[in-house]
Amino acid sequence: MKNTNAETRVIVGPFDIHGVLALAGIAGPLVLIALDMAAAIAQPGYNLVRDSISSLALTSMGWIQTIGFLLIGLLIEIFTAGLFLNVRRRRGFGAGIFLLACFGFGLLMIGAFHTDPVGGPATINGIIHLTATYLVLGLFPVTLALLLPSIKKDPEWQGTFIYTSVTGILALTLA
Repeated sequence: MKNTNAETRVIVGPFDIHGVLALAGIAGPLVLIALDMAAAIAQPGYNLVRDSISSLALTSMGWIQTIGFLLIGLLIEIFTAGLFLNVRRRRGFGAGIFLLACFGFGLLMIGAFHTDPVGGPATINGIIHLTATYLVLGLFPVTLALLLPSIKKDPEWQGTFIYTSVTGILALTLA
């Protein structure tokens, strides 16, 4: 990670504070997957194929899933700060960073507002949850597309270009 400020101190190995912020993006998805899997396995009758991840929040183990989405939202916001401070800006970078911040906020909203039970009445919580879910699903591929030119041209981030491209294609396909 580049050090744009001569006063910035190294914190972990070759990483200064900006690099540590950027590493939060790696931890976020891993934390969410681990917590969701733990909650799903611990919940009798929950089926990963049949039931949505959002419906896990309605179970007795749902608090674990809620914490997972709140943590990933927070870690994405930290990651956004790391990218903002580390990546050399190219066309689309400012819009990409803005959308990434909205993406992180959307994940926080998904965690804070639970879905409605299948067949149950629509609630404000459920409407906010559903709106945030569609926002997040739509924003992620667009965000990555806007950030890709900056990642591709930055010598310190070029190594993540293929990973980021594949992630964007998968996100677009799965959304």
